Amino acid sequence: VQLQASGGGLVQAGGSLRLSCAASGRTGSRYALGWFRQASGKEREFVAAISWSGGTTSYADSVKGRSTISRVNAKNTVYLQMNSLNSEDTAVYYCAADARPYNNVIPRTTTQYNYWGQGTLVTVSS
Repeated sequence: VQLQASGGGLVQAGGSLRLSCAASGRTGSRYALGWFRQASGKEREFVAAISWSGGTTSYADSVKGRSTISRVNAKNTVYLQMNSLNSEDTAVYYCAADARPYNNVIPRTTTQYNYWGQGTLVTVSS
């Protein structure tokens, strides 16, 4: 599975962004997909993830309530809508795919994902 993330950019505090991640290949819809982020000088951290069917989602506490993850399997694409952005959201955002097909347990750690996109930078200005 190859992943291509897009949608990052510069946004003012309080604004919104929608990140997209396209998975190549017809098998992309079989896997749970997640978003992680890595701020400068910090470890990569979990943001949100969605099961292969789209029926189950999970969010980090830091984004819960102001972010929505969704997917369109017909397009092999996962989205992350982020609202009320603040400076702490500044980071490179990575999408990732779980290597276990049809897994309904949402993975939340980097070691549970085998495929990674190249990252897209989100910068929130205050």
